[in-house]
Amino acid sequence: MAIELRGKAIVITGASSGIGAATAWACAAAGMRVVIAARRIEKLREVVERAGAMGVARGAIVPMACDVQDEGACARLIDDATREVGTLHAVFANAGYGQEASALEMPDAQLRAMLETNFWGSVWTIRPALRAMQERGSGHVLLCSSCVAKIGVPYLSAYTMSKAMQDHWARALRIELLGSGVHVSSVHPIGTRTEFFDVSASKSSTKAGLFQRTPKAFMQPPERVARAVVACLRRPKGEVWTSWVTRMALAASVAAPGGTDWLLGRKFGGKGESEKAAKR
Repeated sequence: MAIELRGKAIVITGASSGIGAATAWACAAAGMRVVIAARRIEKLREVVERAGAMGVARGAIVPMACDVQDEGACARLIDDATREVGTLHAVFANAGYGQEASALEMPDAQLRAMLETNFWGSVWTIRPALRAMQERGSGHVLLCSSCVAKIGVPYLSAYTMSKAMQDHWARALRIELLGSGVHVSSVHPIGTRTEFFDVSASKSSTKAGLFQRTPKAFMQPPERVARAVVACLRRPKGEVWTSWVTRMALAASVAAPGGTDWLLGRKFGGKGESEKAAKR
């Protein structure tokens, strides 16, 4: 039986643009009460304004500033959202970014910053929400992982590691909460046409442009992911994929790691390959 979403509340982090913003509009269109969070409150207000132009009811989306690298700020977000829109049915931990850098040469500070945003930001947002969900025996938490959570990509090791951490944490949590009435889902988009790619390029220390060179066949609009998230909220499942072909390809890569390493080595392997790729 499908879950009726109308009137239920959700918190979405990283919602100033891209997948987060698209999911906020889709959830509001489904009748949910939505709290959107990100560091840039002015960008969140733009999301709210655009929602009105889409016919979303005034007040259906509430913006709240939050830096998910701050554990205390994440806890306050859940408290403030609950006071503002009532009992939280769902939390979508979507905040995150990518960065292209050598696994050996990436500075520790940059690696820690990415893990704090992509992984710890998810944990710190979800944990305080789960306490109330467990007490009442219902709720749904989702983490925006990635298709590359299943594979390590050269020069994107930090990003793929952070996405794998989200994936593994979600799966373990999902099994631990079986039968509790609380659902846990990991979301695995392929390349998504958002400002994510521009932000990634600005933070990257190599010039190969791996994010920007994602083939068009492996790109989707954020609205595609948003629809999949809403569908999962209605009918919960453990993993949400927006490309069946990519899912099968990555399943094969896990089954045949030697072949995968050979293919990745042909494309990216060897010292200086990222710089060579940048010149092609």
